[in-house]
Amino acid sequence: MMKKILEYLFEHKTLSKEQAKEVMLNIGKGMYNENEITAFVTVFLMRRITIEELSGFRDALLEICIKAELSAYHCMDIVGTGGDGKNTFNISTLSCFIVAGTGQKIAKHGNYGASSVSGSSNVMEYLGYRFSTDNQKLKNELEKTNICFLHAPLFHPALKKVSTIRKNLAVRTFFNMLGPMVNPANPAFQLVGVYNLEMARIYNYLLQVVGKPFTIIHGLDGYDEISLTNDTKIITQEGEQIKTPEALGKRMVMPADLSGGQTVEDAAKIFTKILKGEGSFAQNAVVLANAAMAVFVTGQYTNYDEAYQAVIESLESGNANEKFQQLMSMQ
Repeated sequence: MMKKILEYLFEHKTLSKEQAKEVMLNIGKGMYNENEITAFVTVFLMRRITIEELSGFRDALLEICIKAELSAYHCMDIVGTGGDGKNTFNISTLSCFIVAGTGQKIAKHGNYGASSVSGSSNVMEYLGYRFSTDNQKLKNELEKTNICFLHAPLFHPALKKVSTIRKNLAVRTFFNMLGPMVNPANPAFQLVGVYNLEMARIYNYLLQVVGKPFTIIHGLDGYDEISLTNDTKIITQEGEQIKTPEALGKRMVMPADLSGGQTVEDAAKIFTKILKGEGSFAQNAVVLANAAMAVFVTGQYTNYDEAYQAVIESLESGNANEKFQQLMSMQ
């Protein structure tokens, strides 16, 4: 079965949306062995993935995932594709807590780091969060703390099947691209960070089709978030623009300021320090810029500066940290 697909792909042909969907459904059902899946993934490391292929993979993952019934909460997700190779601290996860501190509900979809020291799941697990697919647990967390965390492999059988392969390859694969597109909570709003302009173009197409408010961000020096180390490209339903670090975060920062450390323990220490309001100016600026862009997506604020003031208040008042402490006390 996989042999035919590989032969077809090795002839430089691409899969239709239906073919791609079928392969991913079969991965989820455990129909291929590890070597076959590795060979399949490798094809897409050697050539670009098409929109049809990515759409098919996404549809399959959403069809067979365990659903998180959270649509009544109008949640948002802040997520980077990962795989930018920058080993930054957990910027999007921190931004989630800051946004939760403003009153917006967050259903954060995350995973272990495939190409970095600490993905969002690594740091949340280390700090004591218990991953679960129990809808009642997730609803309770959302109601009391405005935030819950969805660990991708628990909700997606296909992602669980490939987790070892991804870890062993330790390079970004098309699964990095899929993560932000397959949140089981089907969030009402999305802020998605991508590591290159090709991915920005693909996401723009896919999210336009989904038809919900979204913002795609790409740091022009290769970050999958607003890094403030360079200009940021911002894409929404309305079009595209490029913003400077000064416009988004009041300052420019250096890449070294964004280091995530060498271990999950390092990452967790940085995480809790920033959340307590004890981060450096550079760390705070980057987290606030991403959080501001996220709350701006929801349309609650008439301009970006208003959104920025709201997230400063969330961090400096201790609201963001309080939400984190409440969430951890519920585990």
